[in-house]
Amino acid sequence: MADFNLDLRAVEDHLEGDDEEGAGRVTLAVLDGTTPDGEWIDAVEGGDVLVLAIEGDLNVLAAGFAREIKEMGGDLVHFRGFLIVTPPDTSVNTDRL
Repeated sequence: MADFNLDLRAVEDHLEGDDEEGAGRVTLAVLDGTTPDGEWIDAVEGGDVLVLAIEGDLNVLAAGFAREIKEMGGDLVHFRGFLIVTPPDTSVNTDRL
């Protein structure tokens, strides 16, 4: 077997660098009014896509964060009992609905 040079520390550092807190993750959660609106806003500002199962009146539950998400360029889509919330650099394609 041929010798090769594998720097595992560099790979580990690279992987840790890509896993910034919240950046680029898909977060599955329940939208039921128990999570402060600021947490949803912070997650989206950090690059997360939220997939929230709606438990209650969507208009009431999303009132505290929807406008701010839209103003920052994010997207909100209600689909089959879920609210999908994306950061400004991610869009939801609804062409097939």
